[in-house]
Amino acid sequence: MLLAVDIGNTNITLGLVEGGAIVATRRAGTHRAATADELEHALEGLLALDDHRLADIAAMAVASVVPVLTEAIEAVAVRRRIPILVANAGSVPIAVRVDRPGEVGADRIVNALAAARLYGTPAVVVDFGTATTLDCVSADGAYVGGAIAPGLELGLEALAARTAKLPRIELPTPDRAIGRDTVSAMQAGTVFGYQALASGLLARVRAELAETAGVAPGDVRAILTGGLSAAPWARDVAGVDVIDPDLTLKGLAIVHQLVAGGEPFAGSAR
Repeated sequence: MLLAVDIGNTNITLGLVEGGAIVATRRAGTHRAATADELEHALEGLLALDDHRLADIAAMAVASVVPVLTEAIEAVAVRRRIPILVANAGSVPIAVRVDRPGEVGADRIVNALAAARLYGTPAVVVDFGTATTLDCVSADGAYVGGAIAPGLELGLEALAARTAKLPRIELPTPDRAIGRDTVSAMQAGTVFGYQALASGLLARVRAELAETAGVAPGDVRAILTGGLSAAPWARDVAGVDVIDPDLTLKGLAIVHQLVAGGEPFAGSAR
């Protein structure tokens, strides 16, 4: 059984992969100060929720944007004698055509590979996480760059922290853009503003990628993923073809298949 681990700035997400499919997922908050011992304890606890243990894991595939936790999980793997594959620009089998490949987040490269393998090219991956990222895959399957904007929750936290009277709020989908009180005004501004930011960036990036590939913008696949992609309001982001919250975990399974000879992941034959 493969354990796919996506270590982000806000959350650590686990995926158990067996029989060419993700059979369980779990999520916990990211604690940058966690030691290897604490991380091992957290992994055991999350796996236990699905009646598994680290002793059941045959291999790990990891994408991490938190270097100290990358080192911690590598230490856990060594201690538990679990083969580990850490995704980066050098280990993921995809051409990375940007000025500084080493600066590209591992999750972004993994997402690009997963999009190409699962949904075809050219493609744009929109990732709603701590940051909102748009990552582009060329017609020949290379990662060719993208765009980064502050994430929705990051903006909300800054708004609440930097203003005296604006509260922290929940985010249902508003009925209208004109709020009649502070909370509804914040909800409208945040949700509709974020939808506009994402759809506007997507349209521009899609058009540029289509022009380079010599295809119509509608032929560029747009995949939405990330922790906030499952929110109800995310379904109304214009231009998105597919919502796949587990894209990074699927990408890690595909990377493990291609690099370490792991079990083929279903649907990755493109």
